[in-house]
Amino acid sequence: MTRPRRNDILIPFLTVLSDLLAFEAAFLASYWLRFYSPLTERFEVTLGIPPLQSYVAASAFFIPIFLLIFHGRSMYQARRNIHLSDDLFAVIRLVTIGMMVMMSATFFYRDFSFSRGVFILLWLTSIVFVTAGRYLVMELEKSLYRRGRELKSVVIVGATRIAEQIAELFRRHRVLGYEVLGYYADGPAAAESPLTAFRFLGAPSKLTDDIAPLRIQSALFVLPHGEQDRLMDLLRDAEGKNVEFMMVPDLLEMLTSRVRIQEIDGIPFIRVKDIAMSTWTRIIKRAFDILFSAAVLVLASPVMALLALTVKLTSPGPVFYRQERVGLDGERFMLIKFRSMRVDAEKETGPKRSTLDDDRKTWIGKILRRTSLDELPQFWNVLAGDMSVVGPRPERPFFVEQFRASIPRYLERHRVKTGMTGWAQVNGLRGDAPIEERTKYDIYYVENWSLVFDLKIILKTVHAVIFGKDAY
Repeated sequence: MTRPRRNDILIPFLTVLSDLLAFEAAFLASYWLRFYSPLTERFEVTLGIPPLQSYVAASAFFIPIFLLIFHGRSMYQARRNIHLSDDLFAVIRLVTIGMMVMMSATFFYRDFSFSRGVFILLWLTSIVFVTAGRYLVMELEKSLYRRGRELKSVVIVGATRIAEQIAELFRRHRVLGYEVLGYYADGPAAAESPLTAFRFLGAPSKLTDDIAPLRIQSALFVLPHGEQDRLMDLLRDAEGKNVEFMMVPDLLEMLTSRVRIQEIDGIPFIRVKDIAMSTWTRIIKRAFDILFSAAVLVLASPVMALLALTVKLTSPGPVFYRQERVGLDGERFMLIKFRSMRVDAEKETGPKRSTLDDDRKTWIGKILRRTSLDELPQFWNVLAGDMSVVGPRPERPFFVEQFRASIPRYLERHRVKTGMTGWAQVNGLRGDAPIEERTKYDIYYVENWSLVFDLKIILKTVHAVIFGKDAY
């Protein structure tokens, strides 16, 4: 009998161990910082130094509570996020919840009084140590995946366009932690299809017979609309077999919203489209944009002055390049950036999107575009209210008119302010990436906005600018 794969133990165990050690280190570090570090010169200890054993004992009681809180929010899954920013905000939120539980418990326990300074320090050090530990585990996890270890074995069922996108995703990003054993379809995929990178396993009806021999852990169903009955048949055939079935519905291409049900006086309504942002969320986002862009402009002013001088001295023409773009509700504005191309770049070609080997760029322009430094002046657009720090990238009116006619739901992007960076860009869809794919990511952002989501995108943007290779 073929044994099932056991690759869902190591990563969760290492993550739990990392968190346990991080919390213990946070307790000890907080104790030292409050009572023995140079901080005592500014914050004097007036009521004596409590014994270390009391804090160690407290850690033995409270650390399991922190771990249970983390476990309750699915922080110890076998397949975790591959970006630190995905974990960071969850860690901050859950550590805060744990600290509230801890403070509530110690309020009723009068035999020992914890220093308020230690509570503050413990909150900070816990976030720092837990995040650092998870980063190390994450790097180890990605290293294991690159070496072909601890991979989850999956098969793709279907040969649709979305199935090809999934195949290409798994082929290019081994660090996702999946091993594609092959694909099931009514016939082999066309020669140019990304599915051909994997083994053709036969018709979907063969799937249930292959679960044990191939040790399949998960089947990803990407069937065309109208063929979902096959899934029900396979579910019945797979009864008693330990396998995961996941489905990507064909409807996803048309509807990216999270469907919600709202009841009005006893009558249920299915909400398939919602207001992108309420007045309060717009105020919050605008306040963040003002504070963030102002801070960047102040801190980056020496760099921007140096770049302006370099652009001026290395090629004839103005330092800044202004171009009309389309923003919120279809309103037009003038986007500003450091000039990276010749002054007459579109004289002969007309409106044209930039490409990797674009010969219109100046030599300093190539560097500016590769590092995204040419976009620094757009913080002035953000400060003026034309743009946001995060949002769908603004397009020129010429291209908007083209895309709106050929790409479903394209204009949904304009329900929020356009941004300097966006969810599509941090997922590798930059430059002349297919606008259809960028639109899907943009609409997802519009319909799932939150301030935490913006912060995650900003952190991923910093990572992409430093390590990415798709900016040009």
